[in-house]
Formats: sequence, structure tokens, C-alpha cells
Amino acid sequence: MDLLRRANELGPRLIEIRRDLHRHPELSFGEHRTAALAAREAAGAGFSVREGIAKTGVVADLTSGMGPTVAIRADMDALPIQETGGAPYASRVDGVMHACGHDCHTAGLIGVAHLLAAMHASGGLPPGSVRLLFQPSEERADAEGKSGAMRMLEEGAMEGVDAVVGLHVGAHLPAGRVYLRAGPFFAGSDEIDLRVRGRSAHAGRPQDGVDALALACQGVVAAQQIVSRRLSPNDQGVLTFGSIRGGTAPNIIAEEVRLRGTLRYFEPEVRRRIQAGVRAAFASLEPMGADTDVRFRAGYPPVVNDPRVTSWVREAAGPIIEGGVVESEPNLEAEDFAFFANAAPGAFFWLGAALPEPRAHHRSDFDVDESMIPVGSALLAGSAAHLMRRLAEEE
Repeated sequence: MDLLRRANELGPRLIEIRRDLHRHPELSFGEHRTAALAAREAAGAGFSVREGIAKTGVVADLTSGMGPTVAIRADMDALPIQETGGAPYASRVDGVMHACGHDCHTAGLIGVAHLLAAMHASGGLPPGSVRLLFQPSEERADAEGKSGAMRMLEEGAMEGVDAVVGLHVGAHLPAGRVYLRAGPFFAGSDEIDLRVRGRSAHAGRPQDGVDALALACQGVVAAQQIVSRRLSPNDQGVLTFGSIRGGTAPNIIAEEVRLRGTLRYFEPEVRRRIQAGVRAAFASLEPMGADTDVRFRAGYPPVVNDPRVTSWVREAAGPIIEGGVVESEPNLEAEDFAFFANAAPGAFFWLGAALPEPRAHHRSDFDVDESMIPVGSALLAGSAAHLMRRLAEEE
């Protein structure tokens, strides 16, 4: 089967599905409408479907005899952002939009279901099984600190899986190219929750208080030197404080300040050094009268692409992608696909999908080149079939 030709024939329908999802975005662990659509499409293609996995996830299986099982994952959740791009398919949900491309991923995986079903019907699907993972909540963790991938693993979504593949549309990358690498690809992440407590006083009598706001700012400046002065220039790490809140009025010395941030890493030692540096930076405020509390919440581990599976995805992608496969640099973004790739050998890649004037991820005017949706479907379907063959050869 000419996968790309068949995928492009499905293209108009997949694009309409994407636009429907874009009009009706749903936040993490609330993807009820999205999941119902995915389940309906997968069942219609002939897959055996299980719903309600990890609250709102969908697992769909297609079997063509005894053989290896390959999983393909797409995330489904949107972001709490008010859309401003003005597209005719713009979000109809106030304050919520698909600003990262998960609507494209879901539509693309629906395309994979139809492509693989057609391969199976024609006798072209190798022996084995394909499992589609429509995953909730990639963008955030729940109250217990667990993302959708973690919840799906707990509920057995990866049982019996021999390899797993996924992609992310790249609104910042030239359309029509695959960006792939073996080894560390997406960074691990931790969240930082930090409190600086001082003593309030009248703004006109600062000597009577301990200014938590001024000290917190001092701590942030000190912490920003960790990456530049405590890490080797050959190491990769990021420390960012994205939220600072404190004080009650302009004429009162702030008594308490709360800060939230994130650190990114590939190597455990880099993670350890950044954490130690943040603790030291804020502990240095205590001799000046501050009381500090620094807490780290483990986020997603690094995405590490299995060299063998990555080479097979590269083989499968070559005949499909006209723009070619590009050896990618590691990314400091985080991705909970990492949990799937820790459960079975995996490969994750970027599919370039930039518009002529790119719209960046997590921006209120985000958008992509929709013609890449069927291309992504062909790449994932082709990778799954190729991995089934390669895995069977090794048995």
C-alpha cells in the first residue's frame, strides 16, 4: 500500500476532525468529547476499544495474528489559553485552546487507525498487534502529581508492548521534515515550589521588617548563576522561575513571597546540581532574617530514544517523508511520552509543520500547516508496520 497516497486521500477528513477538536478543546483529564470521538473512529475502523483508561484515555487494539505488539501514542488535552488567532475553526470554549497541537496528534492517530485497518484488510499488516494510545493530560499532572501517561501505565495500557512510537508536530520547524535522534531527545523536568517568609512592616519604616520580596528577588538572581557557574559548559540544563507572588499593598513590607519554577536536565547529576544550587541560593537569605522553604516535585523524566527502534523508524520514514529525516539536537522541552519509552523501547520525533509565518507553541495564535496531519498518519502507520517486521525478525 502507498501509505502517503492513501493518507492524503484521508487528509480532508482528518483536517476536518482536527478543526472540530480545535473548536471544542478540553483541558487535562477532561477530554470526554475528544475521547468519545477517538473511540468511535477506532471502533469504526475495526479496532477493539477500551474507554475510560486513566480517566479519559482510550486504548484500541488491532491484531493480525501472533507476533510483536507496537504501540502508537497521541495526547489529547488542550491548554488554558484564550485563542486570538482568528481562524474560522477557532476555539468556542472561553479561555481554552489547542495551543500545542494535540488536536493534530489525535486526528493523526485516527488516520493511523484507518490506514492500518486498510493494511489489515488487504493482508499487508505483518503478524502481531498494534495498540493505539489516545492519552489524556500530557500538559499537567493531577492532584497526586501523575500525568496521563503515568495513569495509563498504572492501568495496564503498556502490558505486552514490545515497542512504542510517537510524534509531536513542530510549529517552529520547516514543514515536511522529520527531526529524530537516538538517545536523549526531550529533557526531564522538575517543578519548584518555593516560599520566602519575612516580617511585615510599614513601607516608611523598612528597618522594622524583613522584606520578603526584596530577599526573594535576591535569591532568584543568585539562583540564575547556577547554570552559568555551577555546570560545565558541556552540560545542558535550564532553570526558570515563571511565577512570583507576594505582598498585600504598596505601602506594606511584604511578609511572604511564593515562587514557582522549573528545571530541565538530561543527566541526573545536572539535576542534582541545579537542585542543590537552588537550595543554597535561598538558604543564603536566612542570615538576613528570612525563613525559606524549597520543594521540588518530580516531573517528567527525559525522553531517551532507543537506538534500535529509532533506526527502524528512520528506515520507515525515509520513503514516506519527501523533506527527509534530519538528525535533531536534544530539546529542553519536557514530554511525558518518556514514561512510555521507559516501559518499552521507544522512539519519539518532531514532524515539522510550520506555517510560512510560524506560530509558536503555547501562544494564543498558535497554528500549524494542516497538510502535515496525513503525513504524520502515514509516518506512524508505516513505522508501526516496519517495527512489527523488524521485531519479528529478531525473535
